[in-house]
Amino acid sequence: MDPAVARVFAAYPPKLRKRLLAVRKMIFEVAKQTEGVGKLQETLKWGEPAYVTAETGSGSTIRISRHKKQDGQYAIYFHCQTTLVDSFRGLFPKTFKFEGNRCIVLDESEHVPAPELKICIGMALTYHQRRGRT
Repeated sequence: MDPAVARVFAAYPPKLRKRLLAVRKMIFEVAKQTEGVGKLQETLKWGEPAYVTAETGSGSTIRISRHKKQDGQYAIYFHCQTTLVDSFRGLFPKTFKFEGNRCIVLDESEHVPAPELKICIGMALTYHQRRGRT
Protein backbone atom coordinates (compact mmCIF):
# COMPACT_ATOMS: atom_id res chain seq x y z
CA MET A 1 0.00 0.00 0.00
CA ASP A 2 1.24 3.46 -0.88
CA PRO A 3 2.28 5.30 2.33
CA ALA A 4 -0.02 8.26 1.57
CA VAL A 5 -2.98 5.90 1.13
CA ALA A 6 -2.03 4.02 4.30
CA ARG A 7 -2.08 7.31 6.25
CA VAL A 8 -5.61 8.04 5.04
CA PHE A 9 -6.83 4.61 6.16
CA ALA A 10 -5.04 5.00 9.50
CA ALA A 11 -6.87 8.27 10.15
CA TYR A 12 -10.33 6.67 9.97
CA PRO A 13 -12.01 5.47 13.18
CA PRO A 14 -11.35 1.73 13.74
CA LYS A 15 -14.81 0.43 12.77
CA LEU A 16 -14.95 2.53 9.61
CA ARG A 17 -11.35 1.64 8.72
CA LYS A 18 -12.18 -2.08 9.02
CA ARG A 19 -15.16 -1.68 6.65
CA LEU A 20 -13.21 0.37 4.11
CA LEU A 21 -10.27 -2.05 4.16
CA ALA A 22 -12.72 -4.90 3.51
CA VAL A 23 -14.05 -3.04 0.46
CA ARG A 24 -10.46 -2.36 -0.65
CA LYS A 25 -9.69 -6.07 -0.42
CA MET A 26 -12.84 -6.86 -2.40
CA ILE A 27 -11.83 -4.42 -5.16
CA PHE A 28 -8.43 -6.10 -5.54
CA GLU A 29 -10.00 -9.59 -5.47
CA VAL A 30 -12.54 -8.70 -8.16
CA ALA A 31 -9.80 -7.12 -10.30
CA LYS A 32 -7.67 -10.23 -10.01
CA GLN A 33 -10.59 -12.51 -10.93
CA THR A 34 -11.87 -10.40 -13.83
CA GLU A 35 -10.38 -10.95 -17.26
CA GLY A 36 -8.95 -7.88 -18.93
CA VAL A 37 -8.70 -5.67 -15.84
CA GLY A 38 -5.00 -6.09 -15.15
CA LYS A 39 -3.10 -4.68 -12.22
CA LEU A 40 -4.81 -1.87 -10.31
CA GLN A 41 -3.15 1.36 -9.32
CA GLU A 42 -4.02 2.50 -5.80
CA THR A 43 -3.75 6.23 -5.37
CA LEU A 44 -5.45 9.20 -3.75
CA LYS A 45 -8.05 11.27 -5.59
CA TRP A 46 -9.52 14.19 -3.69
CA GLY A 47 -7.66 12.83 -0.65
CA GLU A 48 -9.52 9.51 -0.77
CA PRO A 49 -8.31 6.00 -1.69
CA ALA A 50 -8.95 5.41 -5.38
CA TYR A 51 -8.50 2.39 -7.64
CA VAL A 52 -7.63 2.87 -11.29
CA THR A 53 -7.25 0.31 -14.09
CA ALA A 54 -4.11 2.12 -15.24
CA GLU A 55 -2.53 -0.95 -16.85
CA THR A 56 -5.41 -1.73 -19.23
CA GLY A 57 -7.77 1.24 -19.08
CA SER A 58 -10.61 -1.28 -18.84
CA GLY A 59 -12.63 0.49 -16.21
CA SER A 60 -13.75 3.59 -14.43
CA THR A 61 -12.10 4.81 -11.23
CA ILE A 62 -13.56 3.62 -7.92
CA ARG A 63 -13.07 5.68 -4.75
CA ILE A 64 -13.92 4.70 -1.19
CA SER A 65 -14.33 6.97 1.79
CA ARG A 66 -16.38 8.03 4.75
CA HIS A 67 -19.75 9.36 3.58
CA LYS A 68 -19.53 13.11 3.72
CA LYS A 69 -23.10 13.71 4.84
CA GLN A 70 -23.72 10.98 7.43
CA ASP A 71 -21.66 9.76 10.36
CA GLY A 72 -21.45 5.98 10.54
CA GLN A 73 -21.74 5.60 6.79
CA TYR A 74 -19.21 5.10 4.04
CA ALA A 75 -19.50 5.17 0.31
CA ILE A 76 -18.14 3.66 -2.85
CA TYR A 77 -17.91 6.45 -5.40
CA PHE A 78 -18.06 6.06 -9.18
CA HIS A 79 -17.54 8.57 -11.95
CA CYS A 80 -20.75 10.61 -12.17
CA GLN A 81 -20.69 10.81 -15.97
CA THR A 82 -20.97 7.05 -16.36
CA THR A 83 -24.14 4.98 -16.29
CA LEU A 84 -22.76 2.76 -13.54
CA VAL A 85 -24.90 3.86 -10.59
CA ASP A 86 -28.05 3.82 -12.72
CA SER A 87 -27.17 0.26 -13.76
CA PHE A 88 -26.59 -0.76 -10.14
CA ARG A 89 -29.90 0.81 -9.15
CA GLY A 90 -31.66 -1.22 -11.84
CA LEU A 91 -29.99 -4.46 -10.77
CA PHE A 92 -30.20 -4.00 -7.00
CA PRO A 93 -32.94 -1.48 -6.18
CA LYS A 94 -33.58 -2.84 -2.69
CA THR A 95 -30.07 -4.06 -1.88
CA PHE A 96 -28.22 -0.76 -1.71
CA LYS A 97 -28.78 2.88 -0.87
CA PHE A 98 -27.70 5.18 -3.67
CA GLU A 99 -26.89 8.85 -3.80
CA GLY A 100 -27.64 10.38 -7.18
CA ASN A 101 -25.39 9.02 -9.90
CA ARG A 102 -22.29 9.14 -7.65
CA CYS A 103 -22.22 6.38 -5.09
CA ILE A 104 -23.42 3.38 -3.16
CA VAL A 105 -23.85 4.29 0.50
CA LEU A 106 -23.25 1.65 3.16
CA ASP A 107 -23.78 1.76 6.91
CA GLU A 108 -20.83 0.63 9.03
CA SER A 109 -23.16 -1.26 11.39
CA GLU A 110 -24.92 -3.30 8.66
CA HIS A 111 -23.96 -6.45 6.78
CA VAL A 112 -22.40 -5.80 3.37
CA PRO A 113 -24.10 -7.75 0.55
CA ALA A 114 -20.76 -8.95 -0.84
CA PRO A 115 -21.94 -10.93 -3.90
CA GLU A 116 -23.95 -7.98 -5.20
CA LEU A 117 -21.22 -5.47 -4.37
CA LYS A 118 -18.67 -7.60 -6.23
CA ILE A 119 -20.89 -7.44 -9.32
CA CYS A 120 -20.97 -3.63 -9.07
CA ILE A 121 -17.21 -3.46 -8.62
CA GLY A 122 -16.68 -5.77 -11.60
CA MET A 123 -18.93 -3.62 -13.75
CA ALA A 124 -16.94 -0.51 -12.82
CA LEU A 125 -13.60 -2.21 -13.47
CA THR A 126 -14.75 -3.25 -16.95
CA TYR A 127 -16.85 -0.20 -17.82
CA HIS A 128 -14.72 0.90 -20.78
CA GLN A 129 -14.52 -2.65 -22.14
CA ARG A 130 -18.31 -2.88 -22.29
CA ARG A 131 -19.10 0.67 -23.40
CA GLY A 132 -18.74 -0.04 -27.10
CA ARG A 133 -20.70 -3.28 -26.98
CA THR A 134 -24.39 -3.55 -27.75
